[in-house]
Amino acid sequence: MSETVKFTIDGKECQGTKGQLLVDAAADNGVYIPVLCHMRDLIPAGSCRICTVKINGRNMAACTTPVEEGMAIENNSDELTDIRKAIVEMLFVEGNHFCPACEKSGNCDLQALGYKYQMMVPRFPYAFERRDMDATSPKIFLERNRCIFCKRCVRVIKDNEGRSIFAFKGRGTTLQINIDKTLAATMSDELAQKAMDICPVGCILKKEVGFIDPIGQRKYDKKVIGSDIENNHQ
Repeated sequence: MSETVKFTIDGKECQGTKGQLLVDAAADNGVYIPVLCHMRDLIPAGSCRICTVKINGRNMAACTTPVEEGMAIENNSDELTDIRKAIVEMLFVEGNHFCPACEKSGNCDLQALGYKYQMMVPRFPYAFERRDMDATSPKIFLERNRCIFCKRCVRVIKDNEGRSIFAFKGRGTTLQINIDKTLAATMSDELAQKAMDICPVGCILKKEVGFIDPIGQRKYDKKVIGSDIENNHQ
């Protein structure tokens, strides 16, 4: 039988299951902790750190930290807001995220977090990286200049035999997302759409469906990112 633990987030009393990841337990209690690489029920990657919280006075990633009895968690503070805003700014300057021309505009988690944290001019210099794009697969287009290396596609998108269709190649400044062309050739329309949907930015695009959602009907046109969690628990 699962053991229930009690903890607090910004003074709010919460409870979850022992071993449950903090970011998921927080959502179950109506508290939004921002994520980019995390998805519920996946092995955590801990790669983006946008979910940084302060636990018992120490900064930790909420997507890799299980809840424990008596935890005192800070989620909303000026310090954490600035850390998260800095991470968003770094992701914008590290890649090519020209939102008005992007097919995921309005459906992009990174863009939505930019709005949430009121990002204007980034405090960091633009890297102006030029990564090769890949349009060789029949259903998927890879715009590598937008990749934030979240590993969602690597962890989620697999063929019928459980083989990953996406993988990372290189390391450091040469790191890039690749697609197995043989496996990609067998992708269904549904799997290709799923790959596009789970990507938090505009890196993975399903061919021939660009800009299908009109302005005003896109995911974040009418609601702020995270509001679905907080509003469902009021």
